[in-house]
Amino acid sequence: MIKTSTVNIRCSACGTKNRIPSDKSGVTARCGKCSALLDINDLFGKRPLVVTDNNFSEKVLKSPIPVLLDCWAPWCGPCRMVGPVMDEIAEEYSGRVRICKLNVDENPLTSAKYSIASIPTMLIFDRAELKDTLVGALPKQQIINKISGFLL
Repeated sequence: MIKTSTVNIRCSACGTKNRIPSDKSGVTARCGKCSALLDINDLFGKRPLVVTDNNFSEKVLKSPIPVLLDCWAPWCGPCRMVGPVMDEIAEEYSGRVRICKLNVDENPLTSAKYSIASIPTMLIFDRAELKDTLVGALPKQQIINKISGFLL
């Protein structure tokens, strides 16, 4: 018998944790408690999700799992060093943490709202709240240590 791994996601309507088999990506899922539809699209991606001013609320604030948002710019050397680390974390933590990237030059509204003054800056969101801020090109293990406290 093949054992399928599962991920826990939080229902945005009632807050209940629901286990979703990782092989169900792209399938419609409902909360076991309140029967609300669960947004499981983009949760099992192995690459960071590009976030803009237009989709920030949907992809970050309404995320059923914690979010690590990498605020970066293409001209920033340290940002380019953090990029591959974000790729690795996205692959390793697929379905447990949503890894997102926000280009601060192209998305000034979100950058201003969260007072992004230096880059790279990584913001950790959980349940639509900013929980922690990491500034600078940090080592992968330090980033993982910060996000591990928010895993479901």
